This record gives sequence, structure tokens and C-alpha cells, in this order.
Amino acid sequence: MRRLIEIPAGAVVLALFAGCGGGGGGTAPLPDLPAREALIARANALELDTPYVPPPGNVLEHHTSGYAKTMCSAVFITGVDPAVAAETLGYFVGPYDQRQRVETPVVDRGRKEVRITIPRGPTLVARHLGSQGCVTLPRGRDDVLFTPVTVVPNLPDAASTPWPMGDRLPSGPPPQGVDMVRLQMAVDAAFESPSAYTSAFVVTYKGRLLGERYMDGINASTPLESWSMGKSVIATLMGVLIQQGDYRLDEPAPIPEWQGVGDPRRQIRISHILNMSSGLRITSPDDPDYDPQGPYPDHTYMYTGRIDTFNYAATRPQEWPPGKVGRYRNTDPVLASYLVKLAAQKRGEEYLSFPQRQLFDRIGIRSMVLETDPYGSFLTQGYDFMSARDWARLGNLYLQDGMWNGERILPAGFTRFVSTPAPAWVADKRPVYGGFFWLNQTGALPYLPPSAYYMLGAGGQYVIVVPSHDLVIVRIGHSKGQSAYAAGMIRALSLLMQAVPASR
Repeated sequence: MRRLIEIPAGAVVLALFAGCGGGGGGTAPLPDLPAREALIARANALELDTPYVPPPGNVLEHHTSGYAKTMCSAVFITGVDPAVAAETLGYFVGPYDQRQRVETPVVDRGRKEVRITIPRGPTLVARHLGSQGCVTLPRGRDDVLFTPVTVVPNLPDAASTPWPMGDRLPSGPPPQGVDMVRLQMAVDAAFESPSAYTSAFVVTYKGRLLGERYMDGINASTPLESWSMGKSVIATLMGVLIQQGDYRLDEPAPIPEWQGVGDPRRQIRISHILNMSSGLRITSPDDPDYDPQGPYPDHTYMYTGRIDTFNYAATRPQEWPPGKVGRYRNTDPVLASYLVKLAAQKRGEEYLSFPQRQLFDRIGIRSMVLETDPYGSFLTQGYDFMSARDWARLGNLYLQDGMWNGERILPAGFTRFVSTPAPAWVADKRPVYGGFFWLNQTGALPYLPPSAYYMLGAGGQYVIVVPSHDLVIVRIGHSKGQSAYAAGMIRALSLLMQAVPASR
């Protein structure tokens, strides 16, 4: 859904996709981007003759599944008051207007679950499973189909450990050349409008944390709903595996369901998946030909369907040849997450602990909660909760070209890969997407240079990497603020460009 926001002070018009794609994102509809009709026509010319089978099940039940999971995560992970969560959080998987059609959520703190009843229908139960967050239970079951695992960071006490591996910040003067007054004005600008529901804003410069502010009740370690910024997390985990020799970017993706003789999906490479150009046939709210009155979108069903999500994504047929058409669809990050699971199992490592051990422990991240489907597979396409400081740490891993404290975490060139326009998107004349990162090449983020790139989640979740200025900017907020946050954020970006000198 495009929202045009006019900023009188600078006569700037910004278009933000504020709730698409389960945490998706978009770009400004500038004159050099193709019209919807052109995108559809090009895709139609390349389309393969395969069937589309829409997701099964009751649509209101899917909406309620997402609503129950949102409530459970908000209460038991972030610590939000249930009444506030029902009004402000998680609109993508549990639309606000659909919440009026079901009964008031029942929060059971003893059982650590949320129950929502559909009038003359079933009661959906979302249960908190500790380190795996919350899962809405499948129909007819009172439990999940895997054994939860407790994941504890293998890191020293954050309060006594210097930043960035810990939270003890330096006490010396700020870096030379930084206008700290303007920088603080930028941080405050993100909170100017209460209707923006900004929950966190963090700025680092050359790896040093220089500014931060939080909504009342939120602090520097609170895990916050972050939506499709999780796609960039799965890109990072794939980068770790490529660096460690488990995969190559250019190899055909070894998805078990694709290994039959003559299966055209055997031609899909890992790079196609990371570039959102596998060509698999599903529907997504970000598709140019998406019909809101049509079937429930598969893209969202992979959050709310209470299914074996990896198998669902892997069994979709081919719509286009791989690498030819770029579309923002959850099949690709789900399949990348599947590849992470396959690699962890092949190595004999415990899968549910794998992200913490192989990535988060290595860069000082303590707060991440990656939620799963009922089968215990990570839904890193958007069910992820992490503090703003920890998001800044992840952003700085990219700012530092995949290096951390002298150790190479990501392979040489991987940062360039994720921040370079994907070939299929370039062919569509939309150079806005890289490797599970969005790109600023068409000026979607005003005042920032074209070289900036960013993680993006539904409702206005951002981790922006600005290599030319050695900046990482984190903005997180509630769904209810999705139509109001842009003005303050644009002002914040403008002030940051004035506060920090270009360094590259």
C-alpha cells in the first residue's frame, strides 16, 4: 500500500510501503520506475504454464492466527500491555479491521498463552515457547510438533563489557567533526509526532553509538517486533555459511523437494533466492497484479497457516524461469531459511541454537528471538524480535564489510552482493532490491545518498547502512504509526546528513 506524505519544509514527497509483504518495503514511485502495466506485461511474456493453487483454510481463521501470535509475542517477549498490543501492533498478519470480528483476546499468564475465539468458530491458541517465541497451535492440537530448546547467549555480562560486544559506552568526547546538537535533534525528530508510535531510534557513527531514544516502557535491551528485517538476518546466516564453505552463491539450491529428474526448480541458484528472483508461483500483496479481493495470499499464509512452512514454499511450482523476474515474495527467504536448517543438520549442530552460536554470539547480540512454525522451523522472513541496539550491531557488521573485531564473519564481497541491484529487478527497470536488502538507488529515502541500503519491515522498521558517512540508523515502531512516522523520519535523516561529515 503506497502512502504519499508531503513534507512542507523541504517539498519532498516520500512513498513508503508501510505494511506490505509481511514486513516488506517499497520505493518512491519516481518517473524512472516502470508503470504497473509494464511490470505485468513483461512478467506475462515470461510466464510458464503451471497451475496456481491458493492456500487452503478459512481467511478469518488465518487473520485470527496472526492476531493471536502477535498478542502472545507482544505480551511475553516485548512486555507490552495486552490492550496496547491489540490496538497498535502486528497489523500485517492480524489486520486491525478483522480484529473487530473476533472475541477479546484472553491472556493466560500461567500457561503463557493467548486465546482468541471466533464467534461460532474455533478458539485459536498462541503459546509462548521460551527461546522460540510464540507459535499459534495447529487446528486440533494442544502442542507443537517439535521439542523447544532453551538458547542462552554465550557472552559476558553486557553491562560490564565495552560496546559493541557489550553495552558499556565510552565516556570520552564525541568523534571530531560530528555536530552532536544536530544529531540529538535528529533522534528527537523521530519522536516528534506521538501518532508515529516510534518505539526506538538509534544512531551509530564509525561503529560508536552516539544517539538513542526509546518509547516509554522500552529500553536498550527490549526485543521489539521487527518484521521483514528478519530477511536480512537470513541473508547474514547464509553469508556465514558461504564463508564457512557450506554453500556457494552460484550453486543450484539443494532443496530436497527439487531433486527429481527433470524438475525445473533444480536450476534455481542460491543467488536467485537471495535476489528474490527464484520465480516460484505464489501471490503476494507486493505483486503488481495482486487482487485484494482474490484468494488469501500465500505470502501471508506462510506466517499464519500453522503449517510446515519450508515444505509449503519448496512445493510451489515455477512461474517464471529463475533469475528473470524480481518479486517480493516470502517463498525466497523461507527457502533460504530452509537451507540454513539443512546445513546445520548436515553439520550435526543443534538447529535452534545455530543462529546464536554461529552469528549472534560473535557480534554481541543477546536479545534476538527467532520464532518458528509449529514444526520448529524458523520463520525468519518476519517473525523476529530484537532490541534496537542489537539491530545496530548487525548493521555495523555490514558497514564493516563483514568483519568484526578482526574476524571475517561474512565472505569478502558479500556486502557488495547484498547492496547491488539484483539482475532480475534491473531487467524490470526497478533497481531497488539486492540480496534481501532494499537499495536507495532511486531515492526512496530522501537526503541519503544512492549508495545507502537498508533492512526494512512492515510498519516502518528500518536498519539503514550509509557507507559514505559511516552511519547505521535504526528506527522501530508500532503498526499503528505506519501512516504517520515518515515525516519525522525524513526530518531525522536530513539532520543526520548535516550532523555527520562524509568520510568515503
